[in-house]
Amino acid sequence: MHKQSAILAELFLSMMKVGLFTFGGGYAMISVITDTCVEKKRWLSQDEMMNLTVVAESTPGPIAINCATFVGYKMAGMMGAVLATLGLILPSFTILFFISLYLDQFLEIPLIAAACRGIRIGAGLLILDAGMTMLRKIKGKRQPCLIAGGAFVLMLAGNLLGMRISSIVLMLAAGAVSLALYAARYAAGRKGGAGN
Repeated sequence: MHKQSAILAELFLSMMKVGLFTFGGGYAMISVITDTCVEKKRWLSQDEMMNLTVVAESTPGPIAINCATFVGYKMAGMMGAVLATLGLILPSFTILFFISLYLDQFLEIPLIAAACRGIRIGAGLLILDAGMTMLRKIKGKRQPCLIAGGAFVLMLAGNLLGMRISSIVLMLAAGAVSLALYAARYAAGRKGGAGN
């Protein structure tokens, strides 16, 4: 019982720290969640974190909250899921609640406006870090590299041509391509097996 309480407290405090010190939304949090859950706490392997990120992005709700909920559930069941989720959202909710009371006055302070510009750059770097970590993990695997490269080219072309390509459409297309390649390999394997 004491061990379970310790795990619950550690989940809550770890996710609260992620929520308190990460700016830029869910994608920026992925890098910090990975550092906490994979590198420091060893709650997940790198492969589990990659799979979790894909599932969290593919299901309804914010990606960081989905990740926290999954990690909490894996470590301590339903109570772990609830506490990890609360730990992640509580700092943001509290800070935004108080900021919203004085939003106009808050943004007029030059020091705050300058800090917000810096935070935007930092958030972009966190998102880039999460993407680079995932790309390093798939290095050497031909199919994921081709799909990631194709998605990057489409997004870049869309931005350069002023077209907005939905990330949901790209994810569905990547899933469809992966399923088609899997089906082709499966059919070829069955055909080859039948011939033997």
